[in-house]
Amino acid sequence: MNILHIDASPLGHFSVSRQLTAAVVGKLIAEDPGARVFHRDLIENPISHLSGELLQVLRPVPGSTPPSGPTLRAEADQTEQLIGELLAANVLVIGAPMYNFSIPSQLKAWIDRVAQAGRTFRYTSEGPQGLAVGKKVIVVSTRGGVYAGTAFEAAMDHQEAYLRTVLNFLGMTDVTFVRAEGIAIQKEEALAAANRQIAELHVTSARAA
Repeated sequence: MNILHIDASPLGHFSVSRQLTAAVVGKLIAEDPGARVFHRDLIENPISHLSGELLQVLRPVPGSTPPSGPTLRAEADQTEQLIGELLAANVLVIGAPMYNFSIPSQLKAWIDRVAQAGRTFRYTSEGPQGLAVGKKVIVVSTRGGVYAGTAFEAAMDHQEAYLRTVLNFLGMTDVTFVRAEGIAIQKEEALAAANRQIAELHVTSARAA
């Protein structure tokens, strides 16, 4: 089993999402001691946001000459590396704290790099088709407030809803959210609830072919 472990919180050892993604990965390794883990830390090794020039390289306009140069080549090579890591993984563990009702910009930068037509999805006459299929995704969702099941959830939750949408779009439909809500209100209770979910996880079927 190949595990891609992604962290996006800048809080270091104070981060709840990092604590919980580590617990998830630990549970997966306990179930499959032969699992291989690649840790992509989006804070220690940040990914630059898309620029106009890089977009022309990654998604060239027919008939145009894309810009070039060593910096753009390095950025394009990094994009290929990120896509390769995603496609090689059987399981993704994604730490996704809620920032202002959405996700950290560092995580959005990763999504913008791996969401590439012809690589992780394609357009067909019947609509878009995800190509990053056959993967289990575990999203550790951490929130200072409480949103799930509330009357204002649909209006304010642009974190979990967005992640489920984009992951499904890329072909990853087996998505589980491990949720720690109300951290700013009752942190210990939120952690206990998330750890109970982690204890119940079983994904040993997601192994390399």
